[in-house]
Amino acid sequence: MTINCFEKPKFYQQQKVSFIGGMGKVKNLQKEADTWIYIVEMSMGPEPDFGRIGAETTIILEEQDICKAKP
Repeated sequence: MTINCFEKPKFYQQQKVSFIGGMGKVKNLQKEADTWIYIVEMSMGPEPDFGRIGAETTIILEEQDICKAKP
């Protein structure tokens, strides 16, 4: 796949997105050789009875692995 170096990303920071395995919010994005790479923080589920320790999972996904979240 060839991407023009002037091609804009499909998603932007703080945008809610979905992917296989869940939903999340784009925290950062970076242009790589032939695609955009996104750092996505997964949505937090309900707080467990014993509380939370730290942040939820943050994952790295390529643009083709992400869809716009449904409202």
